[in-house]
Amino acid sequence: MRTIGALIFPGFELLDLFGPMEMFGMLEKDYALELVAEKTGPVVSNQRIAAHVDTTIDSNKRFDILFVPGGAGTRTEVNNIKLLEWLVNTSDKAEYTLSVCTGSALLAKARVLDGRRSTTNKAAFSWVAEQGPNVDWIKEARWVKDGAFITSSGVSAGMDMALGAIALMHGRETALQVAKWCEYAWHENKHIDPFAGLHGLV
Repeated sequence: MRTIGALIFPGFELLDLFGPMEMFGMLEKDYALELVAEKTGPVVSNQRIAAHVDTTIDSNKRFDILFVPGGAGTRTEVNNIKLLEWLVNTSDKAEYTLSVCTGSALLAKARVLDGRRSTTNKAAFSWVAEQGPNVDWIKEARWVKDGAFITSSGVSAGMDMALGAIALMHGRETALQVAKWCEYAWHENKHIDPFAGLHGLV
């Protein structure tokens, strides 16, 4: 059983978070899911739907997998020193650290992606890259794995990345079964992201 600590903050993106959590949650004997934030109680998403949090970053809890979504709120949170320090400490103890969309901006600002290959939302690529000038940003990738870090492109790409992570930990057949349960057409090739071209990155 691996415990996933999914960070949320005001202005997080709903699908960034709940799409991947749907995938991991299908394997209830393998993953325990927890939402983590600075404070307990409701945290309002970018779509103005709130998620309820029971675990705070002050709990110093260790997670097997750290999960960081993106969203408009990352524009503020990149300046949240307390949160960035928590990301450093938590990712250092985690088996894997995953991010979706502009969640990689938080990891980049925390300097944990320095020297690593990473990707992000293609529409926000330039801004995210500014947060981590020492990161090897990959323009055309649905998701990128470098060591213990797996970063994905925007929003729906998080579900593709989550299935990729499941394939890494449990095998491709398990990932395909989860996709079937979710009736989701998995974009299995992590190297192809059609949105890179749409946003003029390639």
